[in-house]
Amino acid sequence: MSRGAMSRLAATSITAVLMASTPAGAEEAITLRDMGSFHVGGRLVEISGKPVKEVTFTPGGVPAKVDPNGVYQVEQMYVQYFLPANEKGAYPLLLWHGGGLTGVTYETTPDGREGWLNYFLRKGWSVYNSDAVERGRAGWAQYPDIFKSEPLFLTTANPFERFRIGDGPNSYDPDPAKRKLMPGSQFPNEAYENFVKQGVPRWTTNDDATIAAYTAEIDRIGPCIILFHSQAGTFGFKVAQARPDKVKALIAVEPAGVGDPARIDVLKDIPTLFIYGDYIERDSRWPKIRATGLAFADAMKAAGGSVDVVELPKAGIKGNSHMMMMDKNNRQVAGLIQNWLEGKGLTKKP
Repeated sequence: MSRGAMSRLAATSITAVLMASTPAGAEEAITLRDMGSFHVGGRLVEISGKPVKEVTFTPGGVPAKVDPNGVYQVEQMYVQYFLPANEKGAYPLLLWHGGGLTGVTYETTPDGREGWLNYFLRKGWSVYNSDAVERGRAGWAQYPDIFKSEPLFLTTANPFERFRIGDGPNSYDPDPAKRKLMPGSQFPNEAYENFVKQGVPRWTTNDDATIAAYTAEIDRIGPCIILFHSQAGTFGFKVAQARPDKVKALIAVEPAGVGDPARIDVLKDIPTLFIYGDYIERDSRWPKIRATGLAFADAMKAAGGSVDVVELPKAGIKGNSHMMMMDKNNRQVAGLIQNWLEGKGLTKKP
C-alpha cells in the first residue's frame, strides 16, 4: 500500500472513531490527520541521604525495599496534540491553562458542551493542549527536596468566589439554587461541582521550571500562536520574550501576570490580543490585575507593537466569568478570537 493510501486510511479510521462517539444532534465529526502526545522539558535531579523504606504496594503483597536515593526526572510537562485533516491555521495554536488547573480547561465544558479545543479544531487549527509543570499528567516531584514550597489546595467555595462566578464573599452554597451568582452570569452553575473536580494542587515556587518547559515546547513545535489564561499570563509573555522569532501571535485571556517590562520592545512584532470578562469592578482583586495588564498593553503599543484590548461587556458580550472558555457563551468569545486571528492574516488563504 502506498504512503498516501495509508494516510487516507488512517484519517478515515480516526474519523470513524470520532463519528462513533459523536452524540446525536452534535456537529459534524472532526477529521484528523494525526493525534498524539509527548512530554517535553524537565531536568535530572539527584537525591541522597534518605533512609531505605520497606513498602507493601498491594494488600497481601510481598514487601519490597524502596531506596529513595538516586536520580529523578522532574519538571517536565505534558502536551497532547490534534492535527486537523484540513488545516486552515497558518501556525499551530498552543493552549496554556491557569493556576491550579490543567489542559482540561479547554476540553469539554463542565456541563458537557464543546470547549475551545474542539472549536478551534473545527476552524482548522492544529491544537496543542498542555498540562504544565506540576499539573495533571506532567507529574509531581518531591517536596521539599525538589519543589521547595508546599502545595496549595483550594476549597470548593474558593474558585466560585475568586473567579467572579459568585457575587462576592460567602456567595457559594452547596445547593446550586442557593448560590448568589453574578447577575446575568454565563457560568453553568448547575455543573459547578464538575468544574472543581478539575482542580489540582499548585505551587508558588515553580515559575522558572514552568517557563523552561513551555520554552522547550515551542522549540520542539516551532513557529506558533499561544493562547494563555490567568496565571499563564506571565508564562506566555516571558516565553514570547525568550523566543520572539517563534511566537507569531499572543492571545492573553484575563492574564494574571505579565512579562518583563525591561524587555517590552522584544514583543513589538508579535500581534497581541487581551480579553477581559465581566464583573471586574465588583471584585476586590481584579481591578488591579486588569490595570496591570492594561499598563503592559499600553507599554507594548508605545514600543510599536500591534495590541488590541477587548473588554467583553463594552463589546456587548456580557456575563462572563474568569473561566470564559467554560461559560455558556464560550463559542461567542471563541468566535471573537477567531475573527481577530483572521484579521491578522494568521489563517491560510484558500
